[in-house]
Amino acid sequence: MKRPIIGITMGDAAGIGPEIIIKALADPDIYAQCRPLVIGDARMLERAGRVVDTALSVRPVAHAADAGFAVGTVDCIDLQLLPADLPYGAISAQAGDAAYRYIERAVALALAGEIAAICTAPINKEALHAGGHRYPGHTEILAELTGVTDFSMMLSAPGLRVIHVTTHIGLLDAIERIEPERVWRVIRLAHETLARAGMASPRIGVCGINPHAGENGLFGRGEEEIKIAPGVERAQRDGINVTGPLPADTLFYRAGRGDFDIVVAMYHDQGHGPVKVLGLDAGVNITVGLPIVRTSVDHGTAFDIAGTGRAEEASLKAALRQAIELAPDSGSATG
Repeated sequence: MKRPIIGITMGDAAGIGPEIIIKALADPDIYAQCRPLVIGDARMLERAGRVVDTALSVRPVAHAADAGFAVGTVDCIDLQLLPADLPYGAISAQAGDAAYRYIERAVALALAGEIAAICTAPINKEALHAGGHRYPGHTEILAELTGVTDFSMMLSAPGLRVIHVTTHIGLLDAIERIEPERVWRVIRLAHETLARAGMASPRIGVCGINPHAGENGLFGRGEEEIKIAPGVERAQRDGINVTGPLPADTLFYRAGRGDFDIVVAMYHDQGHGPVKVLGLDAGVNITVGLPIVRTSVDHGTAFDIAGTGRAEEASLKAALRQAIELAPDSGSATG
């Protein structure tokens, strides 16, 4: 059985990232499946350990090769960027910059083959911007750091997978940016991702933009016919098993009962809403189209409960399991 090295970025240390990491890595089953390596600040993990009252120890290391991956010890590539008294639950430019630096180091490790995949704890976008890094979110950071322009966000939850044509932009901007080429590319990314996972002919359903997918021009201004349908038809000509545009309200129901393997959503809330109804601890965020594997929790920094020990680690454990599944089968980072 492969035990890939999974790099876990600590996220915004003013939030719940360090706590959920410590809680997740207290589970010996995680070590039976992978070799976890945190990229962050060791003192923040030690502080989180006191908050959640764990017996785990934190071991700072300089390189992935120095890690021991022993149950009971959290190995951390220690960037030493944050003060010991960083306040919980507050926007901090220092924490925002540090969160970016953790991602930057993790990407470098992944591209060098020293880790097999990246699993990210949540960042705070306001803190990220205050720290001088003006990105909408993780996905766009990872794309720039890896030199990729053709990428998308995929959410995975029990019984439902969703991939997005647009994500972190306003609704009016999203509708403007939806166009046939982008729709075709996202359908192709969905197909390729699931095909690599072992599905011979993934069944893909594509959402419309308007209620009832426009209902033959009754709603909207012909967006389905102009912006979506040509991309779907092109993918069909490529031999991809795709249907749409379909009314979003019934498409998600049909996907949930098993009619489709993945849904292509047109904008952020259209895709995120149904996944989050299934539970914040159930969803995993996967960036597709990168030259590296990246998964993430599908929740935020939860500043309101940071430092209380109440944060739940289930989504991080689900994201780790997804990273393990998607990690490549060869190389020293996979054992």
